[in-house]
Amino acid sequence: MKKYKYILIGFLVLLGVLTTWKPLFPHDQLLQHIGTLGLIIILIHDAQTSKQWLGFLGIFGFTVLHIIGARYVYSNVPYYEWFPSLFSYTERNHFDRFVHLGFGVLFFPYLFQIASKWGIHSIFKTLLVTWMMLQSMSLIYELLEWNLTLMASPEDAETYNGQQGDRWDAQKDMALAMLGSTLVGLFYLFSNFRKNRHNSLQKT
Repeated sequence: MKKYKYILIGFLVLLGVLTTWKPLFPHDQLLQHIGTLGLIIILIHDAQTSKQWLGFLGIFGFTVLHIIGARYVYSNVPYYEWFPSLFSYTERNHFDRFVHLGFGVLFFPYLFQIASKWGIHSIFKTLLVTWMMLQSMSLIYELLEWNLTLMASPEDAETYNGQQGDRWDAQKDMALAMLGSTLVGLFYLFSNFRKNRHNSLQKT
Protein backbone atom coordinates (compact mmCIF):
# COMPACT_ATOMS: atom_id res chain seq x y z
CA MET A 1 0.00 0.00 0.00
CA LYS A 2 2.67 2.49 1.08
CA LYS A 3 4.84 1.48 -1.89
CA TYR A 4 2.17 2.52 -4.41
CA LYS A 5 1.73 5.87 -2.70
CA TYR A 6 5.46 6.53 -2.97
CA ILE A 7 5.37 5.58 -6.66
CA LEU A 8 2.70 8.25 -7.22
CA ILE A 9 4.73 10.77 -5.22
CA GLY A 10 7.73 9.95 -7.40
CA PHE A 11 5.58 10.57 -10.47
CA LEU A 12 4.69 14.03 -9.14
CA VAL A 13 8.33 14.86 -8.49
CA LEU A 14 9.22 13.76 -12.03
CA LEU A 15 6.33 15.77 -13.48
CA GLY A 16 7.41 18.84 -11.52
CA VAL A 17 10.99 18.52 -12.76
CA LEU A 18 9.92 17.98 -16.38
CA THR A 19 7.70 21.06 -16.34
CA THR A 20 10.66 23.21 -15.32
CA TRP A 21 12.47 22.26 -18.55
CA LYS A 22 12.86 25.41 -20.65
CA PRO A 23 10.62 27.40 -18.28
CA LEU A 24 8.30 29.97 -19.77
CA PHE A 25 8.42 32.15 -16.63
CA PRO A 26 11.58 31.07 -14.73
CA HIS A 27 11.38 33.31 -11.65
CA ASP A 28 7.61 33.05 -11.21
CA GLN A 29 7.49 29.29 -11.76
CA LEU A 30 10.08 28.74 -9.02
CA LEU A 31 7.94 30.79 -6.64
CA GLN A 32 4.88 28.73 -7.51
CA HIS A 33 6.71 25.49 -6.73
CA ILE A 34 6.98 26.44 -3.06
CA GLY A 35 3.37 25.28 -2.96
CA THR A 36 4.31 22.07 -4.79
CA LEU A 37 6.88 21.29 -2.13
CA GLY A 38 4.28 21.78 0.60
CA LEU A 39 1.86 19.43 -1.15
CA ILE A 40 4.57 16.77 -1.59
CA ILE A 41 5.31 16.95 2.15
CA ILE A 42 1.61 16.39 2.92
CA LEU A 43 1.55 13.35 0.61
CA ILE A 44 4.69 11.86 2.18
CA HIS A 45 3.19 12.29 5.65
CA ASP A 46 -0.02 10.62 4.49
CA ALA A 47 1.92 7.72 2.96
CA GLN A 48 3.69 7.15 6.27
CA THR A 49 0.68 7.48 8.57
CA SER A 50 -2.46 6.39 6.69
CA LYS A 51 -3.66 3.33 4.82
CA GLN A 52 -6.61 5.17 3.29
CA TRP A 53 -6.53 6.20 -0.34
CA LEU A 54 -9.29 8.73 -1.00
CA GLY A 55 -7.64 11.63 0.81
CA PHE A 56 -4.27 10.83 -0.77
CA LEU A 57 -5.71 10.70 -4.28
CA GLY A 58 -7.49 14.02 -3.70
CA ILE A 59 -4.23 15.76 -2.77
CA PHE A 60 -2.47 13.95 -5.63
CA GLY A 61 -5.01 15.25 -8.15
CA PHE A 62 -4.79 18.77 -6.77
CA THR A 63 -0.98 18.65 -6.98
CA VAL A 64 -1.17 17.70 -10.66
CA LEU A 65 -3.39 20.72 -11.29
CA HIS A 66 -1.01 22.94 -9.34
CA ILE A 67 2.06 21.73 -11.25
CA ILE A 68 0.30 22.51 -14.54
CA GLY A 69 -0.66 25.92 -13.19
CA ALA A 70 2.90 26.56 -12.00
CA ARG A 71 4.26 25.85 -15.48
CA TYR A 72 2.16 28.66 -16.94
CA VAL A 73 1.90 30.72 -13.70
CA TYR A 74 -1.85 29.99 -13.82
CA SER A 75 -2.84 33.07 -15.84
CA ASN A 76 -1.40 31.64 -19.07
CA VAL A 77 -2.56 28.00 -19.07
CA PRO A 78 -3.69 27.43 -22.69
CA TYR A 79 -6.56 25.07 -21.89
CA TYR A 80 -8.63 26.55 -24.74
CA GLU A 81 -5.88 25.42 -27.15
CA TRP A 82 -5.66 21.94 -25.63
CA PHE A 83 -9.43 21.39 -25.72
CA PRO A 84 -10.77 23.68 -28.47
CA SER A 85 -14.03 21.75 -28.73
CA LEU A 86 -14.78 22.36 -25.04
CA PHE A 87 -13.44 25.88 -24.47
CA SER A 88 -13.29 29.04 -26.49
CA TYR A 89 -10.74 31.76 -25.83
CA THR A 90 -11.82 34.39 -23.32
CA GLU A 91 -10.05 37.56 -22.26
CA ARG A 92 -9.68 36.22 -18.71
CA ASN A 93 -7.92 32.92 -18.12
CA HIS A 94 -10.11 30.88 -15.75
CA PHE A 95 -7.71 28.05 -14.91
CA ASP A 96 -6.95 29.51 -11.47
CA ARG A 97 -10.68 29.67 -10.72
CA PHE A 98 -11.00 26.01 -11.69
CA VAL A 99 -8.14 25.10 -9.34
CA HIS A 100 -9.78 26.94 -6.42
CA LEU A 101 -12.95 24.98 -7.07
CA GLY A 102 -10.78 21.86 -7.25
CA PHE A 103 -9.24 22.78 -3.90
CA GLY A 104 -12.66 22.64 -2.29
CA VAL A 105 -13.48 19.31 -3.93
CA LEU A 106 -10.13 17.51 -3.74
CA PHE A 107 -8.93 18.61 -0.31
CA PHE A 108 -12.20 17.75 1.42
CA PRO A 109 -11.64 13.95 1.68
CA TYR A 110 -8.17 14.45 3.18
CA LEU A 111 -9.38 16.94 5.78
CA PHE A 112 -12.39 14.74 6.56
CA GLN A 113 -9.99 11.86 7.07
CA ILE A 114 -8.13 13.98 9.65
CA ALA A 115 -11.26 15.25 11.40
CA SER A 116 -12.62 11.70 11.65
CA LYS A 117 -9.75 10.82 14.01
CA TRP A 118 -10.71 13.48 16.55
CA GLY A 119 -13.43 11.44 18.23
CA ILE A 120 -16.35 13.62 17.13
CA HIS A 121 -19.38 11.37 17.62
CA SER A 122 -21.49 12.91 14.88
CA ILE A 123 -21.05 12.71 11.13
CA PHE A 124 -22.68 16.12 10.73
CA LYS A 125 -20.29 17.75 13.20
CA THR A 126 -17.30 16.04 11.59
CA LEU A 127 -18.37 17.31 8.18
CA LEU A 128 -18.95 20.79 9.59
CA VAL A 129 -15.48 20.86 11.16
CA THR A 130 -13.99 19.64 7.87
CA TRP A 131 -15.89 22.32 5.95
CA MET A 132 -14.73 25.07 8.33
CA MET A 133 -11.11 23.83 8.13
CA LEU A 134 -11.22 24.13 4.38
CA GLN A 135 -12.68 27.65 4.44
CA SER A 136 -10.01 28.67 6.95
CA MET A 137 -7.25 27.31 4.71
CA SER A 138 -8.72 29.13 1.72
CA LEU A 139 -8.84 32.38 3.71
CA ILE A 140 -5.27 31.98 5.02
CA TYR A 141 -3.99 31.39 1.48
CA GLU A 142 -5.66 34.55 0.22
CA LEU A 143 -4.19 36.51 3.16
CA LEU A 144 -0.74 35.17 2.26
CA GLU A 145 -1.28 36.32 -1.32
CA TRP A 146 -2.32 39.74 -0.05
CA ASN A 147 0.83 39.99 2.09
CA LEU A 148 2.89 39.07 -0.96
CA THR A 149 1.44 42.04 -2.82
CA LEU A 150 2.74 44.27 -0.02
CA MET A 151 6.28 42.84 -0.14
CA ALA A 152 6.82 42.09 -3.84
CA SER A 153 6.99 44.41 -6.80
CA PRO A 154 3.63 45.14 -8.44
CA GLU A 155 4.59 43.01 -11.46
CA ASP A 156 5.65 39.99 -9.39
CA ALA A 157 2.60 40.27 -7.16
CA GLU A 158 0.23 40.44 -10.11
CA THR A 159 1.89 37.44 -11.81
CA TYR A 160 1.83 35.28 -8.69
CA ASN A 161 -1.68 36.22 -7.56
CA GLY A 162 -3.19 35.90 -11.02
CA GLN A 163 -5.79 38.59 -10.35
CA GLN A 164 -5.81 39.61 -14.01
CA GLY A 165 -7.22 43.00 -13.09
CA ASP A 166 -10.14 41.67 -11.02
CA ARG A 167 -10.24 43.43 -7.66
CA TRP A 168 -12.71 40.83 -6.36
CA ASP A 169 -10.45 37.92 -7.31
CA ALA A 170 -9.77 36.79 -3.72
CA GLN A 171 -13.47 36.76 -2.83
CA LYS A 172 -14.36 34.80 -5.95
CA ASP A 173 -11.58 32.28 -5.29
CA MET A 174 -12.81 31.70 -1.73
CA ALA A 175 -16.40 31.42 -2.96
CA LEU A 176 -15.41 28.69 -5.44
CA ALA A 177 -13.51 26.76 -2.78
CA MET A 178 -16.59 27.07 -0.57
CA LEU A 179 -18.84 25.85 -3.37
CA GLY A 180 -16.66 22.81 -4.07
CA SER A 181 -16.37 21.83 -0.41
CA THR A 182 -20.10 22.36 0.18
CA LEU A 183 -21.03 20.06 -2.70
CA VAL A 184 -18.68 17.33 -1.48
CA GLY A 185 -19.86 17.76 2.12
CA LEU A 186 -23.49 17.38 1.03
CA PHE A 187 -22.55 14.28 -0.96
CA TYR A 188 -20.89 12.77 2.15
CA LEU A 189 -23.94 13.63 4.23
CA PHE A 190 -26.36 12.13 1.70
CA SER A 191 -24.21 8.99 1.35
CA ASN A 192 -24.14 8.55 5.13
CA PHE A 193 -27.93 9.00 5.30
CA ARG A 194 -28.45 6.33 2.64
CA LYS A 195 -26.04 3.97 4.40
CA ASN A 196 -27.80 4.38 7.76
CA ARG A 197 -31.22 3.96 6.14
CA HIS A 198 -30.07 0.80 4.38
CA ASN A 199 -28.68 -0.61 7.63
CA SER A 200 -31.87 0.17 9.53
CA LEU A 201 -33.99 -1.51 6.84
CA GLN A 202 -31.81 -4.64 7.02
CA LYS A 203 -32.35 -4.86 10.79
CA THR A 204 -36.15 -4.72 10.46
